[in-house]
Amino acid sequence: MNRTDLSWMIGGVQGSGVDTSANIFAKAAAQGGLWVYGKREYYSNIKGEHSYFQVRLSKQPVHSHVDTVDMLATFDDETIARHAWEVRKDGAIVYDPNLGGNSIDNIPTLEKNVRKYLEAELSKNGLGKTINDVLEVARRKGVHVYAIPYMDILKKVGEKFGDPSLSSLTRMLNVMAVAASFALLDYSQEKVNEALKNQFKAKPKVVEINIAAVSAAYDYVREKYNGGFGIKLQPVPTNEKRMFLRGSNTVGIAKILSGCRLQTYYPITPASDESEYLEAHESLDLDGVIDGEMKTMQEMQKGSVVVLQSEDEIAAITMAVGGGLAGVRSATSTSGPGFCLMAEGLGWAGINEVPVVVTLYQRGGPSTGLPTRHEQGDLQFALHIGHGESPRFVLASGDLEETFYDVTKAFNYAERYQTAVVHLIDKALANSDQTYLMFDPNKAKIERGLLYKGEMPNADGGDYERFKFTESGISPRPALGTKGGIHWTTGDEHDEHGHITEDPKNRIMMMEKRMNKLELADREIPLEEKVHFFGPTDADITVVSWGSTKGAILDAMEWLKQDGIKINFLQVRLMNPFPTQYVKQVLSRAKKIVDIEMNYSGQLGGLIREKTCVPIEQYVVKYNGRPMSCEEVYNAVKSIKQGKAPKRVVLSNGA
Repeated sequence: MNRTDLSWMIGGVQGSGVDTSANIFAKAAAQGGLWVYGKREYYSNIKGEHSYFQVRLSKQPVHSHVDTVDMLATFDDETIARHAWEVRKDGAIVYDPNLGGNSIDNIPTLEKNVRKYLEAELSKNGLGKTINDVLEVARRKGVHVYAIPYMDILKKVGEKFGDPSLSSLTRMLNVMAVAASFALLDYSQEKVNEALKNQFKAKPKVVEINIAAVSAAYDYVREKYNGGFGIKLQPVPTNEKRMFLRGSNTVGIAKILSGCRLQTYYPITPASDESEYLEAHESLDLDGVIDGEMKTMQEMQKGSVVVLQSEDEIAAITMAVGGGLAGVRSATSTSGPGFCLMAEGLGWAGINEVPVVVTLYQRGGPSTGLPTRHEQGDLQFALHIGHGESPRFVLASGDLEETFYDVTKAFNYAERYQTAVVHLIDKALANSDQTYLMFDPNKAKIERGLLYKGEMPNADGGDYERFKFTESGISPRPALGTKGGIHWTTGDEHDEHGHITEDPKNRIMMMEKRMNKLELADREIPLEEKVHFFGPTDADITVVSWGSTKGAILDAMEWLKQDGIKINFLQVRLMNPFPTQYVKQVLSRAKKIVDIEMNYSGQLGGLIREKTCVPIEQYVVKYNGRPMSCEEVYNAVKSIKQGKAPKRVVLSNGA
């Protein structure tokens, strides 16, 4: 693989500022014109266990993480013990020499199997069980090891500010690891300072002392290591307007722009991050745009998003459905266990043709499973949740840009076809950070469907049929309380007014009215909203996949192309209604089909066979709770092309 990027990793005890330090590193790189992709990993407990964050940098856009680490920044012993083995030859490890004598036996959070592996590797190399022994293995492999005495340097900084206390200084260990990394890379100290100002903008005193710590780290590295080691990292001049985004925040921003004005949720990882972002931005400026028309400055208004934390997920979905009945763009966000509890509420929305959006953040299951880890195991669940049959749209995003625009599509589908929409994303997208060119909000056009504005046509009296049989199957709807719009809603089958009835002829007509919306949507929704196709049509291998594996596949395609292996990639986005004809057309001309998914059974492959009768003979799957890397995809597809792979390749990388 001809890599032209840099992979940097930092780790530490959960709650010790690993996330903050990685954000500073990533923002400093992004402000220097570099493209950034960040991957965040953490345990499901709040504090104490090990967490780590990998940041990948390049002069060209990058869409995924890699398994190989070029530079490992550490300020605790467990990060060295766990991740020193991932650092490549000629890479670097930054560490605190005061940790060198610590034994791996004294790291309480190392799992038994990890400890057993470490002991075996160290024994094989004729070494003991200390951190210095782990670092010696790295040295023998050709890794550069740089000792940075953080506390000695920080004490001088503390004395300068009149605060030599250890408790306050230790809070800056993570920033020191970042600063030492950048100093070894000979990267602009000014960009690091800018990132610090951005990270702690509400705390000027914190900014001041951290900038002093950064300067001290740079001075130490320049004096001790003569400017660093072989890899140099320099800012890249650019005039492009870019953003640095986190996945869950991207969804929140898009919901605000899409006109979502009610968000309900019950706390659950990783979905809660999105609702917490919305809670922090509930009050918003409408920028002079009201009902699609530009208003004068005097007419500008404030808007708001009501965010409700409910007592459970049953309440969350029914509150959101209530908002839909009231004419408000409503959504709820959850993960697998919470989605289980929403089945009845979604069924009620289905029979009453209520628009509602559910943002489903997939994670490892079943049951509580892996609460903070990655998986794409809920596709079939989203398609079939609930008893009986009702129309439901399922839309899957593959990256943050798609996620941004798909949020608006989800609301538009919900209101245009008066049905529930499940927007599938996953932990890999929710907790990734990435740079993008500025998105265009004008592409996110709001379509509210057949929603009455103002009074009903029969406001002075007369009959109103909320569920009127129409040629399209979609009946005009009023918001609750609209004059002349009195109707009934119930969980039972009903007639056009909403009155309960078990008449068999009415049942047939109502079922067909609701279910035919899927056929209507299949005809109306443009193909580019259903699928994406990448690569040449005459490829050796056709990859099919969905969701967050997109980035790893696209990056791997570039490496495979350099090896003379031509592949194309069919990304399915709209799972229901499924783009049957197009998928069948593409796969029928494929020489070899490879399904790549982050689940055990290859759920998209099963759906493709169900809808098209095209069998998938080759699978690449991953279900160890870690996201797919582009290196894994590259190696798997290459081995398949060479005829060296089994019919079912199981990927297992990730610490």
